[in-house]
Amino acid sequence: MSDAFYDYVRGRSEMVPAGYTQVGMRAYRHLVYLGASQMVEAHFPALRAQLGEPAWRLLIEAFVRQSAWTSPYYGDLHHDFIAFLERESTGLSA
Repeated sequence: MSDAFYDYVRGRSEMVPAGYTQVGMRAYRHLVYLGASQMVEAHFPALRAQLGEPAWRLLIEAFVRQSAWTSPYYGDLHHDFIAFLERESTGLSA
């Protein structure tokens, strides 16, 4: 897979990579978001409940877009999510 593919599915780019359709790439993007959201929520259900759906969606979209997770396993994401939250909270307090 190309960097352009990963950038699109993680929301870092709106340019559909060559050889793919926009409909197909939107489906991939949604699946990545859904997988990340479900795995993070499994570890942080109270956070999702506290934030509410609109804020949760924005948080997960930012996590998927900004984080640098490299594991192909969604089960590993909770560690990266904690690191993401720490970076975000540090940036907010600076």
